[in-house]
Amino acid sequence: MTKRPEEDTARTERKASAAAAEPRWLTDAEQDVWRAFLHATTLLEDHLDRQLQRDAGMPHVYYGLLVSLSEAPRRRMRMTELAQHAKITRSRLSHAVARLEKNGWVRREDCPSDKRGQLAVLTDEGFAMLQRSAPGHVAAVRAALFDRLSPEQVVQLGDMCRTIAEGLQPAGADLPWLR
Repeated sequence: MTKRPEEDTARTERKASAAAAEPRWLTDAEQDVWRAFLHATTLLEDHLDRQLQRDAGMPHVYYGLLVSLSEAPRRRMRMTELAQHAKITRSRLSHAVARLEKNGWVRREDCPSDKRGQLAVLTDEGFAMLQRSAPGHVAAVRAALFDRLSPEQVVQLGDMCRTIAEGLQPAGADLPWLR
């Protein structure tokens, strides 16, 4: 007795569905790379945070906000755009800007083109703080990352990071700065 083609198709679909439900576990080599990546990025972020807290009295994310503002036209940027640059939620940005305002490094202004929008503006004090803290920060970045890699590895790392970032930012994704 032969099977009907519909039975073979149904059986194949069930097997495919069951296989799709099964996780694609990491190989031992992939697990090793994943853990090394997590370990290195966690240590790097902690290293930079400690250096900036010690030398400038601010966490790394605040330093990044000051850098973004320093590079913006007239040292000002819409809050939503600043959240996107920093890859943080608008709520976290609002808290960070409040702390930076308290230090006199940033001020908020109403957006002239949108009554509901606000601009974050880097003050002269904030720019001066950034200028004072930049040499120590770049030295920490260089010592922790670039001095440990060959020029070829630097290029490879850049390529890999861009590939990963592009894959994590598809259109319509639930990205932090949209929350």
